[in-house]
Amino acid sequence: MAAPSPGYSITLRVDTAVGQASSSDLVATVAATGAVVTALDVVESTPKTVVIDVSADTRDVAHAEEVSSELAKLDGVDVQKVSDRTFLLHIGGKLESTPKVPLRNRDDLSRAYTPGVARVCKAIAENKADARRLTIKRNTVAVVTDGTAVLGLGDIGPEAAMPVMEGKAVLFKQFAGVDAWPVALDTKDTEEIIAICKAIAPAYGGINLEDISAPRCFEIERRLRDELDIPVFHDDQHGTGIVTLAALKNALKVVGKKIEDVRIVVSGVGAAGNAIIQLLQVAGAKNIIACGRDGAIGPNSTVNTEQKKWLQDNTNPEGFEGSLKEAMVGADVFVGVSAPNVLDGDDIKAMNKDALVFAMANPDPEVDPAEALKYAAVVATGRSDYPNQINNVLAFPGIFRGLLDAEATDINDDIMVAAADAIASCIPEEELHPGYVVPSVFDPEVATKVAAAVKAVSTS
Repeated sequence: MAAPSPGYSITLRVDTAVGQASSSDLVATVAATGAVVTALDVVESTPKTVVIDVSADTRDVAHAEEVSSELAKLDGVDVQKVSDRTFLLHIGGKLESTPKVPLRNRDDLSRAYTPGVARVCKAIAENKADARRLTIKRNTVAVVTDGTAVLGLGDIGPEAAMPVMEGKAVLFKQFAGVDAWPVALDTKDTEEIIAICKAIAPAYGGINLEDISAPRCFEIERRLRDELDIPVFHDDQHGTGIVTLAALKNALKVVGKKIEDVRIVVSGVGAAGNAIIQLLQVAGAKNIIACGRDGAIGPNSTVNTEQKKWLQDNTNPEGFEGSLKEAMVGADVFVGVSAPNVLDGDDIKAMNKDALVFAMANPDPEVDPAEALKYAAVVATGRSDYPNQINNVLAFPGIFRGLLDAEATDINDDIMVAAADAIASCIPEEELHPGYVVPSVFDPEVATKVAAAVKAVSTS
């Protein structure tokens, strides 16, 4: 059973009789359902009754309804309203635009707009590179999606993808001071998406491709990198790869192994799986087995995409053929970006001593972390309620901060490895232990160190 989460936080407005006991009854009743009470606020009080807002974390929508139902059963309690706090946070969206310059009088207006602005326009017309210095291009990223691969929800469309894109933009600003704006496209056509991105590029210093399904995402990113003079970064691929590499570098230190010596099994051969494998190889990994739905991709596997053909030609040096479970026998590292519950404790037990397990399927990982911990030395997931969260927010804000500061025109493997090294370095070696191989997403050093590393490589 899932644990209560802030993602399903509710506030119940209840009217009840005055008295300390009545408040205690409210808390006890909510807690008895398994919800976690986070706040109790008196909204209104009269001589006989009191209106109280009870806030609690629940497991899901059904659990929230159960909490409301149980409170309503109490004598003298009237549940007036139940509010979903997550939906409340999203009302009207999570972003706004605000001017950086004051318009206090006619002089200000004349410089910010006509007639003075014409001089700035003419300067950029004579030298387009000045747009990086004299417009928002200097600090702005487009977060582009077509809504075809959103979280674990799949193809839900551009409108439904907007809350995620807005959230991404908030993270850019919060962690790295980068201004980002959602660009949700009502098309799935590869050529049209490429054309739109090229058409809007003059206004942006970089493009973050987000939640675009494979295999189209590979072609879109490749083409845009070739045809634009600003960096293009598909976070679902490379952000995941960078943070995975950072965590692996630290985890290998914990168990005293080297990346070139370990046998790595990767479950999932989509966008994230491909990017992880390629980046791990750049970092020195030599023995990687990529597993899809039909098991390991080996020399005799039938492959139907360019990406799987690359995996066939560049991974699995032992020529292993078999299922994911069979591949786990004798493996040192498991990296999962696939589906929930494809492995069990026995599969982890079959790995080598001091095994590393990165089960990153969300919200339910490839193997129960509690089961994995019985046999593995280090376990990481994509979830925030377990230690060692592999979260892309450790990478993309600092990466774009560094790229923008360097006025970079592209992003390459050296930049991504440098970003991974910077993330890993945020935990001093003497502080590393099995439950702490990845820094917190709220560690203020992370974005700063990543930005500095990216800028150094970009300008070298």
